[in-house]
Amino acid sequence: MTNRRHILLSATAALCAPALLRARTDDPGAAIADLPQLHSLQVKRGDTLVFAAAPRGPGLDRLANIKSCSKSIVALLLGTAIDRGEIPAVTATLGEIAPGLLPGDATPGAADITMEDLVTLRAGLERTSGPNYGAWVSSRNWLADALRRPMVAAPGTRMLYSTGSTHILGAALAEATGQSLLSLARDRLGQPLGIEIPPWTRDPQGYYLGGNQMALRPTAMLKIATLMRDGGRFDGDRVLSRDWIAASRVPRARSPWSGLSYGYGWFLSPSGYMLARGYGGQVIAAHPDRNLAVAITSDPTRPARSEGYFGDLMRLLDGPVLRLA
Repeated sequence: MTNRRHILLSATAALCAPALLRARTDDPGAAIADLPQLHSLQVKRGDTLVFAAAPRGPGLDRLANIKSCSKSIVALLLGTAIDRGEIPAVTATLGEIAPGLLPGDATPGAADITMEDLVTLRAGLERTSGPNYGAWVSSRNWLADALRRPMVAAPGTRMLYSTGSTHILGAALAEATGQSLLSLARDRLGQPLGIEIPPWTRDPQGYYLGGNQMALRPTAMLKIATLMRDGGRFDGDRVLSRDWIAASRVPRARSPWSGLSYGYGWFLSPSGYMLARGYGGQVIAAHPDRNLAVAITSDPTRPARSEGYFGDLMRLLDGPVLRLA
């Protein structure tokens, strides 16, 4: 009798377990409780904030280091420069836009790298990220160091994730527009979105780092996600060109680590998200087809590898968050 009762109870539990698991994973609050690295999550559907929680970290309205999400911000600023004619096209080369950035001993072919090569992380130059990052930021001239690195792939071919590429792009934008990257970000994103963009790290020559160390409030990150979701409009006003946002959603490269496609500075998921991704698990995400905007902040001191915590975040986005649509 005991054995029969045990078998019946076990069978009932087995049948119920999938439903219980789904009920738990359908709840964003329960899902993030199991992610101790996560600091905050906000989800906006249409004009409604449908979820907002900051179970850890400094909260939703304190500045957070968005790390490499700033690469995606630089990509948006490139779009504004092209829209205004300050840069003629994504096919314009570094030698045409900012020849003064090229050191005399630049790697052969560096002058022919295009803005598109830089914004898609396909410049071909040896990476400055990963194990090379420390030596790069310890150099006397970050731009010259990056532009002297050997060509390890033909420009425009292979994605080589490198902050050096977006730093070159940011400096080229400063030269083409006559404004610092900070001034561009404040004028073209900060002011129309009503968000604070404080100064961040500069290189030894005074150029703001194009691709790391920018800080934003999580609430500001959500506004940028909303801007991307709505095709470059915010509160009814046109901030970015719809054509640039559409072009940013076209896959042009693929990450060798996450397997995600990459457009103009934004990762693209199979489920339809556009993603800015920063070290530690900082995420600005937009899903235009499901009318969702998402901002995630995480512990900036711990890694978020594609097969680890970042994979957990993608399951969060593709599961409980997407089911809020």
